[in-house]
Amino acid sequence: MKLKMAENSLFAILLRSSWWWSFAAALGVVLIARLALPTEYVAYGAVGALPFVVIAALAAWKQLRSPSAAHIAGTLQAIGSMSWHEFSGAMESAFRREGYAVTRLPGPAADFELSKGGRTTLVSCKRWKVARAGIEPLRELHAAKQARDAQQGIYVAAGEMTDNARKFAASNGIQVWQGTELAHLLRGIVRPKKAST
Repeated sequence: MKLKMAENSLFAILLRSSWWWSFAAALGVVLIARLALPTEYVAYGAVGALPFVVIAALAAWKQLRSPSAAHIAGTLQAIGSMSWHEFSGAMESAFRREGYAVTRLPGPAADFELSKGGRTTLVSCKRWKVARAGIEPLRELHAAKQARDAQQGIYVAAGEMTDNARKFAASNGIQVWQGTELAHLLRGIVRPKKAST
């Protein structure tokens, strides 16, 4: 059984935040221990701060590996000039590299079915080029997810999402992958374009 951290737990929030928040929390624990505990117990404060130091190190490592804004913009520009055949091939290769079994799906609701560790994810990415995505393709993906009994849904959008679409995705367990997620997934598969000067 794989353990999963609760999405809104303190450590999960700190992992998504800048590394220095976790480091500041560790310093806070040490300072509170120094002020509140007798001198012989201050070392326990350092032990209590250790989880925050580990989270700070993990967050820093994750942030170092995150693509830069220029890399994200270059990747979005590169995938914006691709045909569906090229883009779907790049996505399929990237998912296979991540260890998924990938099945292409016919129909407009979902383009790929991913399987890994007994979990099924449906991915809709055919409308990746639209400037502003609305709620209808997310409804289609949600219906397909329910019909195929998939655990997750991923909607890929290089452009913007309407507020209603974002709310629908959040309330129905659909992840929206945009610039950062696409640049990370497609690293080494899609060559980012250089910004024109």
